Amino acid sequence: MSLSTVLFFFLVHLGVGIIASLAFVSREAGVKFFRFNAGLAVILIAIALAFRPVGQPLTLASRTAFVMLVICEAAAAVYWATVGRTLAAIRPAIAVTGIASGIVSLVAQALVVSHGRGLAIEAMTIASFLSSAALLGGACTAMILGHWYLVIPSLQVSHLQGIVKVHMASMVVRVLVVAAAIIVAVATWQPGAGPNFARYVTSLDGIFFWQRVLFGLCGPAVLSYLTWETAKIRATQSATGILYVDFFTVVVGEVLAKYVVLATHVPV
Repeated sequence: MSLSTVLFFFLVHLGVGIIASLAFVSREAGVKFFRFNAGLAVILIAIALAFRPVGQPLTLASRTAFVMLVICEAAAAVYWATVGRTLAAIRPAIAVTGIASGIVSLVAQALVVSHGRGLAIEAMTIASFLSSAALLGGACTAMILGHWYLVIPSLQVSHLQGIVKVHMASMVVRVLVVAAAIIVAVATWQPGAGPNFARYVTSLDGIFFWQRVLFGLCGPAVLSYLTWETAKIRATQSATGILYVDFFTVVVGEVLAKYVVLATHVPV
């Protein structure tokens, strides 16, 4: 495990999550909103590819993860270059290609990380990677959309409320996946099968797990609810301020989650 591997997974999950979350935003947000977010996703995935782990065994899953990520990057770049300009008829197909290839890449990455750990851990790792991307993408897109009310003051507040609902739903799913992963890890652990996760969380090294829970789950859960209540009273600037803090806690939590999963093979 290395810092570059942690950054690779974090950046890929954030980039793919942003691409997928755009499907939940109304066109009324404007061409510049979609172009900005697509460009941000392209940059994040490009940086991630620069940190891509090297020296790993070439398996079907690892090759699939890389090829699908490149396709996702290419689709996002084409979308960014053409949104609001040309190719309007096939732009939905481009978006679907980017989302689908990104999801396949995440699934393949999860299989690489959890290889040899059993079907239960493989399934939980897939769920963890997908829910991580959904949480990161939803939080980032909600934050940027909240800021976009300064760009388009006439934008209906219902659009912010909608993306906050998506963010809250992804938060609930993420908490459930983490809880299930912990239960499966503790229930299926056998002597000689790797680190004992129950012992890990009570050791000094377990501080990373508890920070992950505090910053990455408890913090966003409270802040996303506060954002929803603020958005309901149409206080978009206040909601955006909360979303900035919310996104920061999500980032901290998901970076720590990547560290923990690589250190313990438990997909929290």
